[in-house]
Amino acid sequence: MTKVCLVGAGGKMGMRLMHNLKDKPNYQMSYLENGAAGIENLKKFNITPADEDAVIPEADMVILGVPDVILGKVSEQIVPKMKPGSAVITLDPACALAGMLMHRDDLTYFISHPSHPSVFNWEPTEKARADYFGGTLAKQTIVCAHYKGNEGLYEESEKLAMAMYAPVSKSFKITAEQMGLLEPALVETLCSTLQVIVKEGLDEVVKRGVPYEAAREFLLGHLNIQLAVIYQQIPGAVFSDAANKAIVRGKPLLINPDWKQVFEPENVMEQIKDITA
Repeated sequence: MTKVCLVGAGGKMGMRLMHNLKDKPNYQMSYLENGAAGIENLKKFNITPADEDAVIPEADMVILGVPDVILGKVSEQIVPKMKPGSAVITLDPACALAGMLMHRDDLTYFISHPSHPSVFNWEPTEKARADYFGGTLAKQTIVCAHYKGNEGLYEESEKLAMAMYAPVSKSFKITAEQMGLLEPALVETLCSTLQVIVKEGLDEVVKRGVPYEAAREFLLGHLNIQLAVIYQQIPGAVFSDAANKAIVRGKPLLINPDWKQVFEPENVMEQIKDITA
């Protein structure tokens, strides 16, 4: 069996990964956690955190399942104890791209991140449809990147990632730099910002007298069809002439003409520095 150590196992993300990995027969799991709340979380599943000095030197793969703001310091504590030829697994590229992840030439570095279930997923049960985050019942895709070291470990690392985030419908192999374009640039800096503005728009029409429930349902219904048209879920479907005129008028009113700078390498790096500081 592959020996896998999950660092930060009692945290929010660590608990999600623990649930998916604890009963996998092909992995001999150990768990590290030093926070009081995290230790209590693991107790509920009869898991006692392991001795770091005992399990890290024996692990074939070490998952650093801790927040970006402490990942660099945690890697400085964990990475020196790892055996040559083993793999460091991180859950996003931020610390690696920011140069904050401790590096050793004799280790392999692999990064994987979930896409989360698509708005266009079909799920057979109500519970699966309510698994918005993924990793429980709803299928999702993931992105994976070999960052440094032995690329021959890619397949084995990808299998671990698919187990971590299961159920996974497809895994995409990209680079760490491409992953940085996806997150934070595309889905956080751009998409989350615009979605917050849309929600502020909903609040504004409610302030101006539209009943909240009516406004919310009207907005969400239109979001559904707009996404289906824009992302070609309905073959041949297009916006109406009136909607297209509204978009042409709205873009210069709402959007800075230089908005695509969020994808420039130096801007992406600034975003990464912000979230890892």
